[in-house]
Amino acid sequence: MVTEAAERAASLLVRGAHSSNDAGVADRLVHLADTEGIEAIAEVWSHAAADSLSGCLWRLYLLRSWVYADPTGVARQFEGGRSRAEFAQVVAGVADPPGPDELRAMIDDVLRGIAGGDFADVLFRASAFARVVAAGRAALPEVADADV
Repeated sequence: MVTEAAERAASLLVRGAHSSNDAGVADRLVHLADTEGIEAIAEVWSHAAADSLSGCLWRLYLLRSWVYADPTGVARQFEGGRSRAEFAQVVAGVADPPGPDELRAMIDDVLRGIAGGDFADVLFRASAFARVVAAGRAALPEVADADV
């Protein structure tokens, strides 16, 4: 029952965002975790399967929260992965050079795509970004040894 409700809420959120003529919808989507709290989103969506709509949204909001919590560290990790995942870097669409402000803008732009773009493109960009960061995390000794 909870899984069905979580999936229904995710579906309504995405479908409502696509069909809305309100320009503020995209901004409200981007800041959903800020206004409602990442904990509230976790309660509803964190147990969802990765290949479900609610699971995808949970991971997108978690990714955004992580970027905002440590933008300098994420920028360093992204920079470390750029040469190891060049194609993914292009798909992610991060400005060059990728500083903290550029990464925050990119992740917000990815979430805005829920309202105005193709959801598959949103997921491709987010996964490409995660792939570059993962390559950077693996390459940087101070990150590889850290408690993750």
